[in-house]
Amino acid sequence: MSSKIRLEGEALAAFEAEIEALRREQYADVGARDARHIRRVRGVVQGTAIGGRGLLMFGVGPLSWIAGVISLATAKILENMEIGHNVLHGQYDWMNDPGFDSRTYDWDIACTADNWRQSHNIDHHDHTNIIGKDDDFGYGMLRLSEQQKWTPSCLLQPFSYLVLALNFEWGVAVQNLKLGRFFKGRMKMPEFRERMRPFLRKAGRQLFKDYVLFPALAFWQWPRVLLGNLAANLIRNVWTNAIIFCGHFTEEVKTYTRREVASETRGQWYLRQIQGSSNLEGGRWFHVMTGHLSHQIEHHLFPDLPAPRYVEIAPRLREICARYGIHYNTGGFWKQYAGVLARIVRYAFPTRRRAALGAA
Repeated sequence: MSSKIRLEGEALAAFEAEIEALRREQYADVGARDARHIRRVRGVVQGTAIGGRGLLMFGVGPLSWIAGVISLATAKILENMEIGHNVLHGQYDWMNDPGFDSRTYDWDIACTADNWRQSHNIDHHDHTNIIGKDDDFGYGMLRLSEQQKWTPSCLLQPFSYLVLALNFEWGVAVQNLKLGRFFKGRMKMPEFRERMRPFLRKAGRQLFKDYVLFPALAFWQWPRVLLGNLAANLIRNVWTNAIIFCGHFTEEVKTYTRREVASETRGQWYLRQIQGSSNLEGGRWFHVMTGHLSHQIEHHLFPDLPAPRYVEIAPRLREICARYGIHYNTGGFWKQYAGVLARIVRYAFPTRRRAALGAA
């Protein structure tokens, strides 16, 4: 496992200047091709959603059901990852298109857009891998660093991870409710009710749409549609969970204490984002199906840059990292996912706590 790199003085300033130059260059070039891409993806989402629901409602036999599930799952994955996640980061606000406005966009998932903007865009991206501040680190269920306290319940975390993966939509949806604070008596009931209302409204709409409305429209085909929607949501949950965990929890990913980042400069923030993230290698459509979160390193550096550009800038960023001795964590899906599973199992057991500065 590589050690955590720290840059200081002129080296840190030069590193920061190179990342800033790359950022300015890319933002200055944003334009028509980025708009064409996101509109093209929206067309694919609409087509696969209509096709998938049509096959589930009107198809005959198991093959049409399987095709319908795959088509609908593809639509949900693309809408959540390539459109929803990226639009909510403000990547396409410059288009002035109401369909891609981060302030008003609502996605096909139980988590409300407002909760996501708070828990993800702010709490996670500003405090990436800072133990005690980044709620995404382990999602309140998993111990993934020796800086986190071990309890006997951690022994169950391989099972807990399976439950989270299968129900990832709901794990993300309840994240901003801060259930841990509430059950520990650190949140008053009025605040909890205020947090619950938008969650219940959005969750109710999602459940009604997939498990009441569309099955009812299918009349005698309702069991086929109900099970198809359930399967499509399950595929979306498992896929998004795997991609997100590969971007954040491989064995090489570093964690930080509040003390380490107390007086963090912009250059040090860039360095933390690189060392706290990991990438996946693959082809063009693989990257699209991940929402380009296969390039988690680039996304953490430039979260509001149109995501397809991450593929283009990755070789240049990798070269910058090599010159400064910074490990650029990338690999194939199965290699990285194996690292995720190994980390989950490793920290299920008690580990000797090393000095904070050296902890991974």
